[in-house]
Amino acid sequence: MRGARAALMVMPALVFTAAGAQAVECVKDVSNGAPVMVCRVHLEREKLQMFWRDDAGQPFQNFGVLRDALAKKGKTLEFAMNGGMYKPDFSPVGLFVSDGRELVPLNRHRSSGNFSQQPNGVFLVDAQGARLLTTDDYSQQKPQPLLATQSGPMLVHQGAITTSEVMQPQSQSRRVRNGVCAPSPGEAVFVITETAVTFYEFAQYFLERLHCGEALYLDGSISSVYAPQLGRVDHWFNMGPIVGVAR
Repeated sequence: MRGARAALMVMPALVFTAAGAQAVECVKDVSNGAPVMVCRVHLEREKLQMFWRDDAGQPFQNFGVLRDALAKKGKTLEFAMNGGMYKPDFSPVGLFVSDGRELVPLNRHRSSGNFSQQPNGVFLVDAQGARLLTTDDYSQQKPQPLLATQSGPMLVHQGAITTSEVMQPQSQSRRVRNGVCAPSPGEAVFVITETAVTFYEFAQYFLERLHCGEALYLDGSISSVYAPQLGRVDHWFNMGPIVGVAR
């Protein structure tokens, strides 16, 4: 799938546009002069979910189809983002768990692609709350997640920016990118850039601005967000896994 920079240029404070009682708070911020959108899901107030296929087994592929399918069940899509890399048939490349059911197993394959850059990892929500594990740690610990999605590379691991080939500070590969971290067990934070950035610059934002000790890259180029409270209902490309909140 689709050299070190100056210190992060950030706003003095994030100004939340969503009411404090809402479970999903989306804000705009700046990283290295590049605009980003940050959406924070409070898991004690709302159920985060993974979406892929409808009741007939067909991939949703875009937010509009998912929104309409939920509406038929009396639910409203509050927030969504592409939730992991996928194959040409829109099936997940790696682990996919939804409502406690593992639909695609953990992928231990190693190659030169972004997904397989080491360390890669898993974002999950289980009885301990939201957290991120490397693929190796997930394999060893064998958690029982309510939801999980696997991707790569890890942007931040054990409080430091990771050092795979694509993460080098001097890289000139720039894409719109999105990723996730869990600053605490009770919240998940999803970030999407609005302009092209390098992997290293993206990782800096998670580490230095959000203070996340673990962060996972979800995808690039196709990165999309459904955040109607900020006027974003993207449909740039069709997608495989989708992570979101519905009421």
